[in-house]
Amino acid sequence: MLRAIHHAAIIASDYQVSKHFYTQILGLKIHAEHYRAERDSYKLDLILPNGGQIELFSFPKPPARPSHPEACGLRHLAFVVDDVAFCKRHLESLNIAVEPIRIDEYTNKSFTFFADPDGLPLELYER
Repeated sequence: MLRAIHHAAIIASDYQVSKHFYTQILGLKIHAEHYRAERDSYKLDLILPNGGQIELFSFPKPPARPSHPEACGLRHLAFVVDDVAFCKRHLESLNIAVEPIRIDEYTNKSFTFFADPDGLPLELYER
């Protein structure tokens, strides 16, 4: 049976920009980085504190993905944080646009959204 999410895979339009965003802005640690010459592609494994991973890929000329809030497919990727307001201020200090903080009507937990360099919606959700 399923136990946890192992990883989420993201294809970046600009590998270096996304690598900087996920490592320097969000602070994820690099577990491994590989260049796959046969595919002209990078694969970067990033580790979250709980052991989950994000795989960041580059591919030559990936097609654009339509992104609308209620489109079919992955809606967003959410990260657990201890203090949503603190994280929001930190991201904004780095010129990252962050939506106003909202309260989940079912859990009464704070959350907010922002986007990665390719517009992938990311969420911060209070522990």
